[in-house]
Amino acid sequence: MIAQNQVSGTVTEESSLPLPGVNVIIKGTSQGTATDFDGNYQLEANEGDIIVFSYVGYLTKEVSYQGQSSLNVTLVEDASQLDEVVIIGYGSVKKEDATGSVSLVTTKDFNKGNIVSTDQLLNGKVGGLRITNSGGQPDSSLNIRIRGGSSLSGRNDPLIVIDGVPLSNINPAGVSNPLSLVNPNDVASFSILKDASATAIYGSRASNGVIIITTKKGTSGEAQFNFSTDVSINSAKDGLDMFESAEYVRFIQEYHPDLIEKLGVPLGSVQTNEPISQIIDTPSGQRAVYNTDWRDAVLRTAFTSNTNFSARAYLFDKLPFRASIGYTNAEGVVKTDDYERVTASINLSPTFFDDALKVTANAKATYADKNAADVGGALGGSLVFDPTKPVYNNAVDNRFGGYYFNTNVDGNNLILDGQYNPLALLEQRDRPERTTRFLGNLELDYSFGFLPGLRAVVNLGLDASKSDKTERFYNNAAATYRFNSNNTDINSNFVFNPGVNYRENQTLTNTTLDAYAQYTKSFDNAFISKLDAQLGYSYQNFKNDGNSEQYRYNETTGLREINFNEENPTNRYYNEMNLQSFFGRANIDLLDRYLFTFSLRADASSLFVTDDPWDSNAWGFFPAAAFAWKVKSEKFMQNVDFINDLKLRLGWGRTGQQDISGVVGYYPNTPLFVAGGNSSQYLPGAGLYSALPFNPDLTWETTTTYNLGVDFAFFKNNFISGSFDIYQKFTEDLLARVTVPPGQGFSDTFVKNIGEIEGKGFEVNLNMNAYQTENWNISLNGNVGYVYNEVTDIGGQANINRGGSLRNTGAFLLSDVAGQQAQSAYVFKQVYDTSGNPIPGAFVDLNGDNIINDSDRYYTQITPNWTYGFGLNINYKNWDLSSGFIGQIGGNLYNYNKLNYGFTDAVVPANNNSITNALNFYDGAANPAFENVNGNIQFSDYFLEDATFLRCNNIVLGYTFDKMIKNGNVRMYGAVSNPFIITDYSGLDPENPGGIERDFYPRPTTFTLGINFDF
Repeated sequence: MIAQNQVSGTVTEESSLPLPGVNVIIKGTSQGTATDFDGNYQLEANEGDIIVFSYVGYLTKEVSYQGQSSLNVTLVEDASQLDEVVIIGYGSVKKEDATGSVSLVTTKDFNKGNIVSTDQLLNGKVGGLRITNSGGQPDSSLNIRIRGGSSLSGRNDPLIVIDGVPLSNINPAGVSNPLSLVNPNDVASFSILKDASATAIYGSRASNGVIIITTKKGTSGEAQFNFSTDVSINSAKDGLDMFESAEYVRFIQEYHPDLIEKLGVPLGSVQTNEPISQIIDTPSGQRAVYNTDWRDAVLRTAFTSNTNFSARAYLFDKLPFRASIGYTNAEGVVKTDDYERVTASINLSPTFFDDALKVTANAKATYADKNAADVGGALGGSLVFDPTKPVYNNAVDNRFGGYYFNTNVDGNNLILDGQYNPLALLEQRDRPERTTRFLGNLELDYSFGFLPGLRAVVNLGLDASKSDKTERFYNNAAATYRFNSNNTDINSNFVFNPGVNYRENQTLTNTTLDAYAQYTKSFDNAFISKLDAQLGYSYQNFKNDGNSEQYRYNETTGLREINFNEENPTNRYYNEMNLQSFFGRANIDLLDRYLFTFSLRADASSLFVTDDPWDSNAWGFFPAAAFAWKVKSEKFMQNVDFINDLKLRLGWGRTGQQDISGVVGYYPNTPLFVAGGNSSQYLPGAGLYSALPFNPDLTWETTTTYNLGVDFAFFKNNFISGSFDIYQKFTEDLLARVTVPPGQGFSDTFVKNIGEIEGKGFEVNLNMNAYQTENWNISLNGNVGYVYNEVTDIGGQANINRGGSLRNTGAFLLSDVAGQQAQSAYVFKQVYDTSGNPIPGAFVDLNGDNIINDSDRYYTQITPNWTYGFGLNINYKNWDLSSGFIGQIGGNLYNYNKLNYGFTDAVVPANNNSITNALNFYDGAANPAFENVNGNIQFSDYFLEDATFLRCNNIVLGYTFDKMIKNGNVRMYGAVSNPFIITDYSGLDPENPGGIERDFYPRPTTFTLGINFDF
């Protein structure tokens, strides 16, 4: 028998810092130990044994023991292993030990190309995650859904956590997309927590999932620098097929001949392809010829540039450090829509007291400046403005700043008739909106020497922003023009009233405190292999403080002045919300293959707190449990070579919905009054006030989720790997706005808990290492998600209006109703003639009573059930090629443009003083049989179209010069974003989260050239 020797030593990283918690095991046995907080270990070993040193984020090292009494080892960071560490909230876990449904996306997976906003890195990468925005603006508003959301009236966006700081649900004033304030170049990884067993640790803010963003940190090795810059050209795709001048005049002559003389439309027969001579009276009596493409007039070829510099170093041989600075200048394809952003960040992670105290400090500062152009008005105006009219007025008096407008004279007033000139809406108005934001945290992590494995963590976070926006008019059509009282000559003495129209200042302050204790211990040759337990407290406070100034035109003085509210002269608003919580979690590993997770969070929110802070409505309790079986670790699987990993997961949990202040206000259970106008109630001694609706019985929305999943990796080099999850979730106590019984005296609606939703679905994530040689590496990735959310109860209500206004007042398309998917369209089934054209006003009598009324309408889904994404990556020597695609199957989109501009009377406003453009039906784009779309016609399912599409998100080709810079490399690349989309949808873009397409901001096709230096 060979005698064992005792060997001891210290395990450090490359910078000589000791590594606590390193696993030290004799290879082929279960005999081992772990290093203490000083990196020291002691072990019994035989000469010739192989000692294995392993630690999360570092390359595993094997050392042959030759009998020495001391053996010191240095471990090297392994970027590929770091990619397998999942942040799960108040801690991390190796991906292979995760028990919940969690997806990890790291820098190697990110979308590339023209990336302005952080969310663009992630789009299409995760099954069950759908990211859409309102269009192609650089700061377009964001819509993120994990498994379809879980609320009717509350928010359905996931909780977003950046470096341990949960973000508020309130965007800074003037900021449409909060993630546009984060520099994408600073992001290291996304952890997407999808099922309740993973998200319940966030309790009342987790019903819609959690996205945890981790930014890049310092290094313990040599200094590393990165400089990158790119420039992009953006252009819009073709728009709707509207009438050009020749077709337009032909249309007027055919359908509205009575307007020819009144509105100055050219007389006589006009050929479709002939230029149109439109008479424009000028003081000199000149005539002009115009064929104006108004869409082209308001759009432009836009340019975007991004420049970033970052440095990672190990300062003074003690301080891991990273700093970065970035600048983005992005033009929208709509003129005057400009966006600039400057970012700076710093990360420090020193250690103290012999490495017992680890300190992590993150600070990010952002300054964003944009001109919030009236893109909706301009895009809408570009559709309807008369194409026979010019962009600019050639009159010598240069009234209206030189832009053409339809005008009439009424007494001493010059009246603007019809639509405003869409280009003037952009160029005669500006609305600078500036936001300065600070996002930072300080984390203190202390390990107690008297009990190895016990640590205390305190995290302090601050997310603060200051915003101001100002709207100014110049020679704008919204300004008022007047004559001198003694002069009625329309060419003389205009009094113009430019100036400030609106101002707002806002400060948002979000403070966070998390404090928790964690105990982690590994056991050798024991039934319990590892125990990891946490217990903690969380505090978060949100303040929204601001004021606004609304200006008005004074008819008497001819000046623009502040419109005062006597009860609130500064239009001040101030709201505060507070959330306090206790939480605990335990991860237990049995026999290195049976993993259990248990968690519980108790939340109290100021939204529900009454005079009694321990009221049951004020507190929500959110438990969760999960089990995972590492099947591959079983003995009977050890010789199954083609299976590299196989893990089964089962999870259950309850989460809540707390971000509902936008629905119920900040004080929904408290009787309050607000300063009002002339129609408000009178309170003696207090002026005019209105009572706010309240409900003292409001409580949480709660979601219970069941999840079954499997993670797998098969064949050599993980030829195929991925995950499959199937889930079901139930949300109850849904908050919805309902009608108030008569006699309440303050409002006709208020919010109460009345509804339930049942959701179910599955998702698949697949990765394939298709081909690998010394020179070639070809890989594919793909994901598919299916989700079906059905409203099962709305408290006896017939339906709940979800909005979607159409042409007439009170005409809404979207509703929630029991037995249907959430946010369904309520429509008539259209009847068509033998040629396939819709018959106006003819609908199917679905109930067979020979009467067409609302009883014959039916519900049909808007949101797609199926979403998917896939990509291809090819590396050949120094060349790299990648592409990404996204899409959806099913769902419907209401083509409002076809409704609003696709009938013959669309060109005739009620005053008959001007005419507007319409869809060109001569080539079949619209149906001329529709004279108008009033009444029930607008509810026809003829206007609902299949929203199925496949979009190419990006294609990137690059080459790396690895010998151009000493100890570094240079990569040059070209990219195209949104080069094509495949769809049968006849409108502008089928990717629309709102369900109704109106004046859609076009998503441009973008060509990018960039260069990246690593040195």
